[in-house]
Amino acid sequence: MTLEETTGLRIPDSRLAREAAELVRDTEGDLLFHHSVRVYCWGALAGKRTALKFDPELLYVASMFHDIGLTAAHRQSRLRFEVDGANAARDFLRAHGISERDVETVWNAVALHTTPGIPQFMRAEIALLQTGAGMDVAGRGYDQFSDAEREAVVAAFPREPDFQHGIIDAFYEGMKHRPDTTFGTFNDDVLAFKDPAFRRVDMCTVILGSSWTRCAHPGHRHAGPDKE
Repeated sequence: MTLEETTGLRIPDSRLAREAAELVRDTEGDLLFHHSVRVYCWGALAGKRTALKFDPELLYVASMFHDIGLTAAHRQSRLRFEVDGANAARDFLRAHGISERDVETVWNAVALHTTPGIPQFMRAEIALLQTGAGMDVAGRGYDQFSDAEREAVVAAFPREPDFQHGIIDAFYEGMKHRPDTTFGTFNDDVLAFKDPAFRRVDMCTVILGSSWTRCAHPGHRHAGPDKE
């Protein structure tokens, strides 16, 4: 049975969706491309299960672009890879005359997909992109999908036998030249796993070593007891 027959899920087939897929397909390898389509599937299935109202086309475009910042085209960038992907999606959508409100939604979805605790309180497409990415990479919410759903999605868009190491490698290759951009997200876990020389930035160390700490009580003048 097909994906649609098993799950009721249809991959968007508008001109916008097809051109987004073609662009990303020509940019990414099989691992990231298939991952991106599965991210859409998990997100859309989660949206359907929870009765969230979302735009399938916008979620699909966001899914297509969410990891494009990891590719060779962005090897010189010093931005977070999520921002590179968000900017690429924004440029693509603007070139197709999409409204700025929808452009902003997709930008936020891509930019925030590795940021925990925020997307679920934003527009449905933003929340569902993170849901889909978390399911495909880390198995978050795995048991909320039926066996039939999981089997149908993976049959349609194969998951490589060693996907876990493959996606870690893809993250590493896309971020190793800009390690500072991993601060504040779990992306620094990837660099720590792959590079023994990598040292995480610790927020407490930053605070205690800041200029405020080095300059004892800057701008403060002790007035002493009041005098009449």
